[in-house]
Amino acid sequence: MSSPEQVRQIEPAVLRRSVAAGAIGVWVHWFDWAVYAYMSTTIATVFFPTQDATAGLLAVFAVFAVSFAIRPIGGLIFGTLGDRIGRRRTLVFVIILMSAATLAVGFLPSYASVGIAATVLLVVTRLIQGLAAGGEFGSAATFLAEYSPRKRRGFGVSWLECSSLAGFLSASLAVFVLSSVLSESAVTSWGWRIPFLLAAPMGIIGLYIRLKLDDTPEFKALVKADQIARSPLKELFAQNKRQLLQMTGIEILQHITFYTVVVYMLTYQTEELGLGAGDAAMSATVTSLVAMVLVPIFGGLSDRIGRKPLTMASAVGFVVLSIPLFLLMTLDSVAVAVLTHVLLGVLLALILSTHAVAMSEIFPTRVRQSGLSIGYNVTAAVFAGTVPYLLTYLISATGNSFMPAFYLVLAGAVGIVTTLTLPETRGRDLIQVSSEELSASVKG
Repeated sequence: MSSPEQVRQIEPAVLRRSVAAGAIGVWVHWFDWAVYAYMSTTIATVFFPTQDATAGLLAVFAVFAVSFAIRPIGGLIFGTLGDRIGRRRTLVFVIILMSAATLAVGFLPSYASVGIAATVLLVVTRLIQGLAAGGEFGSAATFLAEYSPRKRRGFGVSWLECSSLAGFLSASLAVFVLSSVLSESAVTSWGWRIPFLLAAPMGIIGLYIRLKLDDTPEFKALVKADQIARSPLKELFAQNKRQLLQMTGIEILQHITFYTVVVYMLTYQTEELGLGAGDAAMSATVTSLVAMVLVPIFGGLSDRIGRKPLTMASAVGFVVLSIPLFLLMTLDSVAVAVLTHVLLGVLLALILSTHAVAMSEIFPTRVRQSGLSIGYNVTAAVFAGTVPYLLTYLISATGNSFMPAFYLVLAGAVGIVTTLTLPETRGRDLIQVSSEELSASVKG
């Protein structure tokens, strides 16, 4: 009788292509989102010119949040499809939809050209992007987890978040170059379109790679054993409520910390700390680069010491260090502002390295993509896209510039409580069909 580990041996070249297939779509998605966030002031001018500066910025962040509201619908659609028709097919559908929406943003007319129609078109493209994003994480995380070797799964899946940070890094570099090379009027007139248009070729490359790969060994084993879930959502909610609650807590930690540290901090540093746009973009670039390098290192470490120690270290770190680090940021020093930002990025890298693989390992294969997609996107709709809007509003309403630190402490506390309930899943086998069915399917 063949063991699950023997059944799922994969050629190294195929494994590398699977990592690329999962990672490149994530890069396209997060590059698009980061450009939108980093260029929020410019986009407010282009699409909401009748508003004052604060109202225009809030309008841009509101569109950002609304696009997150549709993500659970994308998660429901693509999560169910992934558990019914396969991981690879959903990855193909998602990258086509995502790349088309990103390209469309680059061709949108401005408010000055067509009036309110421009704003409506912006909302429509962001909604389409949100729908596609709802399918990307669950599909890519499931794909990488099921392709990665059991003893190196943490390292393999960590490239998912490494590529998300690469997307943000690329976006911050693009914004930095635009602000350095072009005048402010040129960026507002036409330069803001360039990053959105540049993302399209990467989407085409990602589509090609995904079309060339087979589905995961675990999903093919389910097909051969006739163990595909007839109703993944019904099975998920009937048998996996505890896992969904655990994922909610972990993703609250991940979403709030990610969107505060990587997305919102550029706006915070310019609006609250008084940093120049170039200095703030440089800070975001350095922080993203440090975190990107650390994520696969921490992912590999989780294969040795477990997922829980690193997850707990991140949660405790945000509770203990957030307020002191934000106090240091108030010093009139660009170097200190960058250093404290980077230290927050190190804490972020800890949770980014473990959340996707740990959550992949707590769900059965039959409903894994549905569980990941729903758990990730419901929390994203509530706690991710609202971060820039909520923190901008709270600071404006209270006059307290430490609101982001308080929010990070709250997220860390939720993470601590949730991590205490999690099992250690390092090295867990993901094939969830019985050994008799698996053996019969292999022999057949």
